[in-house]
Amino acid sequence: MSRKHESAEGHVSGSAIYTDEQHPPSGLLSLWPVQSPHAHARVLAIDTTAAAAMPGVVRVLTAADIPGENDTGPILHDEPLIAAALVSYHGQPVAWVVAEDEAAARAAAGCVKVNYEALPACLSISQAMVEQAFHLPPARVARGDAATALDCAPQRVCGEIAIGGQDHFYLETQASWVQLDADGLIQITASTQHPTETQIIVARVLGIPSNRVVCRCLRMGGGFGGKETQANPFAAVAALAAWTTGRPVRIKLSRQLDMQLTGKRHPFFARYEVGFDNDGVLQALRVQLYADGGWSADLSPPVLMRAMVHIDNAYFCPHVEITGLIAKTNLASNTAFRGFGGPQGMLVGEEVIARIAAELNLPADLVRERNFYRDDGDGARNHTPYGQPVVDNHLPSLWRQLKSGSEFDARRRAIAQFNAANTHSKRGIAITPVKFGISFNKTEYNQAGALVHIYTDGSIQLNHGGTEMGQGLHTKMLAVASRVLGVDTARIRVMPTSTDKVPNTSATAASSGSDLNGQAVKAACETLRDRLVPVAASMLGCAPEAVCFADDRVFAARQDDRDEAISRAASHAPFTATVGPNVDGVDAPLEATIIDEREVELGLSIPNPSWETREPEPQTLTGLPFTEIVHAAYNARISLSATGYYRTPGLSWDPKQGRGHPFYYFAFGAAVSEVEVCGFTGVHTLRRVDLLHDVGDSLAEAIDRGQIEGGFVQGLGWLTCEELRWNDQGRLLTDAPSTYKIPTLGEVPRDFRVELFRRSRVPSTQVIFNSKGVGEPPLMLALSVREALREAVAAFASLPQPVHLSSPATPEAIFTAIERARATQPQAVADALDVDA
Repeated sequence: MSRKHESAEGHVSGSAIYTDEQHPPSGLLSLWPVQSPHAHARVLAIDTTAAAAMPGVVRVLTAADIPGENDTGPILHDEPLIAAALVSYHGQPVAWVVAEDEAAARAAAGCVKVNYEALPACLSISQAMVEQAFHLPPARVARGDAATALDCAPQRVCGEIAIGGQDHFYLETQASWVQLDADGLIQITASTQHPTETQIIVARVLGIPSNRVVCRCLRMGGGFGGKETQANPFAAVAALAAWTTGRPVRIKLSRQLDMQLTGKRHPFFARYEVGFDNDGVLQALRVQLYADGGWSADLSPPVLMRAMVHIDNAYFCPHVEITGLIAKTNLASNTAFRGFGGPQGMLVGEEVIARIAAELNLPADLVRERNFYRDDGDGARNHTPYGQPVVDNHLPSLWRQLKSGSEFDARRRAIAQFNAANTHSKRGIAITPVKFGISFNKTEYNQAGALVHIYTDGSIQLNHGGTEMGQGLHTKMLAVASRVLGVDTARIRVMPTSTDKVPNTSATAASSGSDLNGQAVKAACETLRDRLVPVAASMLGCAPEAVCFADDRVFAARQDDRDEAISRAASHAPFTATVGPNVDGVDAPLEATIIDEREVELGLSIPNPSWETREPEPQTLTGLPFTEIVHAAYNARISLSATGYYRTPGLSWDPKQGRGHPFYYFAFGAAVSEVEVCGFTGVHTLRRVDLLHDVGDSLAEAIDRGQIEGGFVQGLGWLTCEELRWNDQGRLLTDAPSTYKIPTLGEVPRDFRVELFRRSRVPSTQVIFNSKGVGEPPLMLALSVREALREAVAAFASLPQPVHLSSPATPEAIFTAIERARATQPQAVADALDVDA
């Protein structure tokens, strides 16, 4: 069903209010950091005298001013809010200036004098590997006997790949406003994906209980994982400033500060060894993964683990051994980013498949198909290395549909003809799959709550624990509440997410925002609807099980009409219901829609109702207004407020063993990309992209299509143009749009085709209205671009050979790969030249 974004008009008109666009309270102060010029150093002394005396300066905060714990680490307590004795990355704040305005704070920050003792810094994964600098012991996921299977495999190759990071580059940078209210409560408005964790961290820093901190999120101008944990330090320092000054405080980072102070998508390094047969079928795989965690652990442990359990992507391998380590470097602490390690793991998997195809001189799509997970009846090829079965696997049919619809084979033949006729320009085409697990790695995060109020005028207020960052979560929650209560969305108001309305929430992340919060909203609305049913049944003069809610009205329908409505639920098709029989034996037609069989399993009885049973009259056979039923329930002293709660069933995970059932289901998709590469410059053009993605029964098609398109383009940026660079002192050089290139209109496909896959069978899992999470999986569809570039580069070689392509595949990297392909003589060519000589 297509729905527009609930804030679309606000977004395009500029009327949507974000954290730093609120009406400023009286006496609002601003913050600016004092940053370290070293990546690793001891802090010997801090002199704030000159800065404190400057006009407009209210206070200079150091670690000594923190009344609670000087730590904001979400997993390990290894992340000081303000550096005290040791600096761990270039630009790390050692103090914060609090002033009447940002300009005064910034000027004073330059006058704070700090003495340092510089220390050796670790600035790369390779250096961390040499120095054995890691945050935690190695993690492991394994199945079978990889060592023996590798020794026995008919074919065996090894390789390695370095994978670059990515800045979140959300439109709205990190921002928080904090003030103490009259009761001494800390009131936070933050651009955060995890209000509950922000509440917890602020309480930790101030040394107070969480019930004295309220955190709310109006909306975010993008998050992509970068505001899951890394919003917390900025809310905490603003809270510290408000606590010490007694005045409201704001912080809104400049783009440069945001890029310097916040972590990125984790860079990875992988070494692999793969065994396979002469048809390209996987026999064994051994991988060592290294993630650059930065100076603190942050979310690196679950990011690494998700990478490890997504190396398989859509491919079965009987013998697997994957080990992972988190490098401890003197760089900003890397963090969650759309895909949460999954993209890096899947890139390694696709690198392995491409290498096998090149070694055997087979089409890469054929090798991919031969290795797909599939259910042959005995379950031998449909279990992941960590022990979870791959159920509801639509990928084979989705793959066939995309290959046919994109005319993949015909276009590949045409590309071969083009390449034969052109020496300095080559084209490539590739198709790649996506299998992505949906749920939080950490089982306890898979829960959500909601709070719904119905007011006596029939208007509805909806609170849930998810946050809106432009992805359309609120729009989907409106759809859920509307469907359950049978009312128009105009009747419902979604409130800003707040910890005093819905406590103990999980982050809006892991592509589970709609799954978790949607079920919680559904539960709350079902509770309210069930309370209204006996009221409506008495007023309509029908049995409770005959009551239906639709089109802002409540009516009684015959059972056969209800069965017909249920059968049309998936398509939302209207049906003609017959109301009755009434007391006069009259049947009358009515247009209505019923959504879900579970929605009509009613029958709650209320003892001694205070309303009068109404005998239906012919003119009332079209039902009663929703508002009238609500008002009658209020008069009968029936609660019109309800909470909802949901926890995902059937999940388990043992991180020590690397085994379990961590995902509720898998999202599937596939992409075909066609590129053209210039042999003189390495610049490429993305000629056409075809995406086919399974979103289940979409709650809002326009929203889901936007997520697919946006995710693909963000993945395109990570893989082709977004390159992070640091100098030898650990200073980030690419800290502005002028030096860090995100995709623009020129990079997006000239021909961009997106389709939603229509499933032929009902899934085995009870996801909200049979929809599927769509936030992260589409990003991995961009791997098809990387593989198409590999095919184009390979066309420059005289004979087939493996193509080593850096990530990101910038024009420089592509040009280097082309020169290598042209210069490297395959053994057959070298032997022929020796004979001729």
